[in-house]
Amino acid sequence: MANSKHLRILAIDAFRGITILVMIFVNTLAGVRGMPAWMDHAPADADTMTFPDVVFPAFLFIVGMSIPFAMAQRQAAGDRGWRLWRHVLFRAAGLLVLGVFMVNAEDGYNEAAMGMSIHLWSLLFYACAILVWAVYRFARPGYAALLRGLGLAGLAALALIFRGGADGMQRLSPQWWGILGLIGWAYLYAAAAWGLTRGRLLSLVLLMLGCVAWYGLAGPDAAQAENAIHASIALCGMLTARIFFALDRGAARFARALALATGLAMLAWLLRPSFGISKIHATPSWALYSSAICVLLFAALYWMVDLKQWRGWTAWVRPAAANPLLVYIIPYIVYAAMQYWRLSLPAVFGQGWPGLAWALAYAMIVMALAAGLNRLHIKLQL
Repeated sequence: MANSKHLRILAIDAFRGITILVMIFVNTLAGVRGMPAWMDHAPADADTMTFPDVVFPAFLFIVGMSIPFAMAQRQAAGDRGWRLWRHVLFRAAGLLVLGVFMVNAEDGYNEAAMGMSIHLWSLLFYACAILVWAVYRFARPGYAALLRGLGLAGLAALALIFRGGADGMQRLSPQWWGILGLIGWAYLYAAAAWGLTRGRLLSLVLLMLGCVAWYGLAGPDAAQAENAIHASIALCGMLTARIFFALDRGAARFARALALATGLAMLAWLLRPSFGISKIHATPSWALYSSAICVLLFAALYWMVDLKQWRGWTAWVRPAAANPLLVYIIPYIVYAAMQYWRLSLPAVFGQGWPGLAWALAYAMIVMALAAGLNRLHIKLQL
């Protein structure tokens, strides 16, 4: 997969940027009343899925697509053996840590026991996270190490300060792993799958089916069952990367992608009576249908961006694709700041078409902010 690297990155980055744009849009829209049901997340037990329910799988799918290129890049830079897997472990651990902090800021906290507002605690957390994972451009690496050390010390202090529960006795803990934490688990499993299979197509298919089988045989409450389903989506992304960038060229790529999407959809249909469709419960049918959609979307995007070279529009999403972690947390930082300083939007933006227009406008504002941050060389990288 060493050839045409630039073209591949363009297609994957465009997909990543679109996903981030849509994620900000649907998250903002979630607070708007009066929207059609298909524009909101489906209830846990509804046996259906909606447009927003595909956004998180798209993140996982892109994680899987990116792993072969990231591994090849690090190997080309000289990382082998333990050095390579140390990076994988540190990256997964970073996503888990971020996820746990963000989840604990959402619910279950006890501000009286903490002695500070949860919104101030959140702002301090994001500041420390930026210190830890910022890409520094200092000529002397010691400065970067000092700032990362301060960030780590701040995260440790904030973890000790946190209190939860009615009696204030609960400490910082993974109530659930949060979106970033779930991505971290899926990344870890998918990277391990890549290391085991060396990208062999049949082996990846078998591992993906094994993840689905684990959920089906062990049950949804089994250890790591939901994480296995999330990993299956990442593996579908990895399969798609292999189809488009490592196998036969030409129309055969699209025929293989169509076959993969069809097979995933058929398996989802077969499993639906047993497990239903639910993003909240991470059921196999939800994952397989979402993966099939992502395969087809990427195939269309690849045709547009790489084959037809219709690339001008990608300028709107490319900055977010180049700086995804920072762009992901920007809305959370804005929310915490507004809550801390008791700011609010006009009520008209909380319902109906004005709310829809605001959600779209806000997503575009964050995209523009991402472009500005990139120009200032402000970037986060795990």
